[in-house]
Amino acid sequence: MLKAFKNYIKKEAPFLKKNKILIALSGGLDSVVLTHLCVESGLDVALAHCNFNLRAEESDADENFVLRLAEALDLELFVEYFDTETYAENKKISIQMAARELRYQWFFELAEQLDFDHILTAHHADDNLETFLINLSRGCGLDGLTGIPNQNEKILRPLLTFSRNDLEGYASEKKLEWREDSSNASVKYLRNKIRHEIIPKLKETNPQFLENFNRTIGHLKEAQGIIDDRLDDVSDNIIDVKDDSISFSIEQLNALNDPKAYLYELIKDYGFTQWDDVYALFDAQSGKQLFSQNWRLLKDRDRLILTAIEDKSHDHIHIEALKKEVPIPIGKLVFETVESLSDTDHNVIFVDRDRFIQPLYVKKWEEGDSFHPFGLNGRKKVSKYFKDEKMSLIDKENSWLLCSGQDIVWIIGRRADERFKVTDKTKQILKIELK
Repeated sequence: MLKAFKNYIKKEAPFLKKNKILIALSGGLDSVVLTHLCVESGLDVALAHCNFNLRAEESDADENFVLRLAEALDLELFVEYFDTETYAENKKISIQMAARELRYQWFFELAEQLDFDHILTAHHADDNLETFLINLSRGCGLDGLTGIPNQNEKILRPLLTFSRNDLEGYASEKKLEWREDSSNASVKYLRNKIRHEIIPKLKETNPQFLENFNRTIGHLKEAQGIIDDRLDDVSDNIIDVKDDSISFSIEQLNALNDPKAYLYELIKDYGFTQWDDVYALFDAQSGKQLFSQNWRLLKDRDRLILTAIEDKSHDHIHIEALKKEVPIPIGKLVFETVESLSDTDHNVIFVDRDRFIQPLYVKKWEEGDSFHPFGLNGRKKVSKYFKDEKMSLIDKENSWLLCSGQDIVWIIGRRADERFKVTDKTKQILKIELK
């Protein structure tokens, strides 16, 4: 196995010979074998171990084991402790998902702080098969059937072509010791049920099952590459990317052979799961919207618009003093006292400094808000102004108001209020600019 591992490094990842590497070490068979293979291959490695505090004395025994292993191999070891149960409860996710998030967040922090070029994990071919079957059982697209990626970002998985039998054979030959996680024996978890009850039967039916599976994964990845190339060809006509949204032309999608399939490939990474509802947006009324955990998909006339779900904690910003620059969610407001008027545009207004009261504040518009549009007599609802301007729902939601007391001074970047305009009686002219 060592020879095969070295050949993999030589052909697929020669850069590892020159780079600084962090190995995720649990103490189990997989990561112990990976550590020894890397050491025997002469790679520059350090170790990282997570204590999730989930198995009491067993977790501590795992930590003690990796401490001894690091000392025996003369390798630097980093250990981190997590309150995994509290994290899972706060985020309302499973313990397994919480452990995964905590683990990878910490690995990336270590890599950033200490300049590790790559993070190696010990996923192998049997893990890949388990992931494939899990995704298959839950329903997924082609990407869910291509298995665990060999590399994403800084993470590399150099054991994916090796089976657990290969790892066990190497460990036996080298007389290695490792730790067994008792939770891996429980079939209450789907992955363990697949590992202990389903995969053995598949291998019993066909001893070459894992080898055939690896070839199939290769073919599926090639097919995914063809799909990605096709998406690149059509995306320019379909997608319009702005600072705060991505929109998809329904007309251009419908011109394709299978618009639903293209839409799936374009938004599959944004967390949507109710795909029948997503596809129904093609024929839905304007204003219909769907939500994933972090994203919203909106039908707006002839487009589908994708936007991030906003953090509402900054929807009301007080400006206690007229500082030169005040940051707001869409940029910054710059206040400057000037002697005379100059050219204006949508992002610049001039107001009578003495006509408003402080503190000023910036807020999102709400139903019922009204103002006196500059250049016109009388009051107008902000919602009616938006309608007259033919603004989309996204544009409306991204609109902010500069206010004084109960009065709107400016629909920022769009229209000033008549009541605050500069006149021949104005003593102080204040220039306000959105940058």
